[in-house]
Amino acid sequence: MRTIVELVKSGKILVSDGAWGTFLQEKGLAPGECPELWNIERPGDVLDIARSYIDAGADMIETNSFGANAFKLASFNLSSRSAEINKAAAQISRQAAGTNKYVLGSIGPTGKLLMMGDVTPEELYEAFKVQAIGLSDGGADALAIETMSDLEESRIAIRACKENTSCEVICTMTFDKTSESSFHTMMGVTPTQMTLELIQAGADIIGANCGNGIENMIGIVKEIRNALGSVPVLIHANAGAPVFQNGKTLFPESPEQMAGYVDDLIKAGANIIGGCCGTTPHHIIKIVEAVKSGNTR
Repeated sequence: MRTIVELVKSGKILVSDGAWGTFLQEKGLAPGECPELWNIERPGDVLDIARSYIDAGADMIETNSFGANAFKLASFNLSSRSAEINKAAAQISRQAAGTNKYVLGSIGPTGKLLMMGDVTPEELYEAFKVQAIGLSDGGADALAIETMSDLEESRIAIRACKENTSCEVICTMTFDKTSESSFHTMMGVTPTQMTLELIQAGADIIGANCGNGIENMIGIVKEIRNALGSVPVLIHANAGAPVFQNGKTLFPESPEQMAGYVDDLIKAGANIIGGCCGTTPHHIIKIVEAVKSGNTR
């Protein structure tokens, strides 16, 4: 297959997948249970989730490996199994994707803060290295470093992926909208800073995920494009702002509502569009329909 960057540069708008956590919970994931261990103990359920997004028309799917770094796995006494768990995650998504769809190996933040002395750069690098190699060995086409807030941790993750695999590297950060309608991560990083720093660090594709519904993502994409016009941009938006109701966190944006912003998001400069918290295969179906209806450059 052509690389994702090659497809983007040819002008194709690609559709990614949606949320995974909600599905896992529906299938019986208990509070306090390790989601990533399901790759080993309940691979069939994980495969069902991956296939649901392929059946919805997604061009690419992620892996059930967001928290599969040694630091997060240590909470479950599983840190020594990071390589095994990540490889299994990629193998499952590869099985669902077949040979004509892309697999994005999901790599989330470690939860450790460099600035607080919780961890050293070398320790972070090693954790990301093990995860990246495991995902690559399992068949991932690209590595999606996501939900990041700290530039230094992001740079270390990018370097670990680039130096130890041949996968394309995606890096997305999570932004909050201020009262002045500007955006920044909880560590104060703006979309402009992210764009310049992460491309210099070696990321092939950048963007934003989580934290915002698709409407707010339009402003983030515009800022990225103002900073660097040619960079491939991926957006994984939530299904609206979360609402806490009857003891549950709900994401109220319907598939039709979310799809209604796809045209504006593409015009702003997004190349790859998918979902994060609260999104389902039904959301992806509607996004695919919106893209196919002529919303391409």
